[in-house]
Amino acid sequence: MTKVPLPSWADTSPRRKILDFVARVTRPGGRDYVAPADRIAVFDNDGTLWVEHPLYAQGMFALERARHMAASHPELAAKPVFQAFVNQDMAGLAACGKQAVVELLLHLHAHATEEAFALEVATWLVEARHPRFDRPYTALAYQPMRELLAYLAANDFRNFIVTAGGTDIVRMFSEQIYGVPRERVIGSSGKTEFRLNGRRGEIRKLPELQSFNEYSEKPVNIALHIGRRPIVAFGNSDGDLAMLEYTASGPGRRLPMLLHHDDPEREYAYDKDTHVGKLDVAMTTAIERGWTIVSMKDDWSRLFRDKTL
Repeated sequence: MTKVPLPSWADTSPRRKILDFVARVTRPGGRDYVAPADRIAVFDNDGTLWVEHPLYAQGMFALERARHMAASHPELAAKPVFQAFVNQDMAGLAACGKQAVVELLLHLHAHATEEAFALEVATWLVEARHPRFDRPYTALAYQPMRELLAYLAANDFRNFIVTAGGTDIVRMFSEQIYGVPRERVIGSSGKTEFRLNGRRGEIRKLPELQSFNEYSEKPVNIALHIGRRPIVAFGNSDGDLAMLEYTASGPGRRLPMLLHHDDPEREYAYDKDTHVGKLDVAMTTAIERGWTIVSMKDDWSRLFRDKTL
């Protein structure tokens, strides 16, 4: 019996467009054929591959760290983002923006080794629970997107995660829940340095931002780290627009896609009136240019692997 592709997608236009696109670009001798080496697909993470409300998972991780380290970091006390963390002010945190969260994490983990930081992240991923769903964040990856990643990989696409979240955080779970190898994660990053501890070489974190991977920085980092223009791109916010434009403006057939959170019953409903995952200009652009807009409510028959959610 033939396995039906993308079973958690409703039989609506977005699913049909995906299947048609993949069939066209993988058909040898066809007008739209794309060699496997050029079958690059890029995906945002927060709000595209897993839940981002009420606050990005990385923000929740930083919240825990700030509470534990408030007394030992008086130099950060005056920063609005730090005050918001210590006071658990979710609205204030969202208003500060993702870059402020990333920069605060760099300060909180300055001089940590990559192994020590990885252990801290791994522990948090096991212990932390989402405030609404009461599940680990890794259980809140969208099942339709996991199926899409697997479907593309089965058709010789190389999937990359291109996120504003921290590279070293997303690498901790990208292979386990998305099937995306850690070396295919392109995210925000802080500066690091190499040190010798006796005969052991170590990479340690520095409290300085190297790259905040959002807006125009996404295509810049795609060009830097991948070296090929994607033919598939999937995002959910204005921060992904440049990545979608970069993908859509290449030669040949292209598939830029935008996820619209419009399902308050099963998840959340938000677009232009939010500090977390704002979708305004990207939606207007997608409509004007005929890009594929995926409605969470109408185009996904199931959200999560856990059917009780």
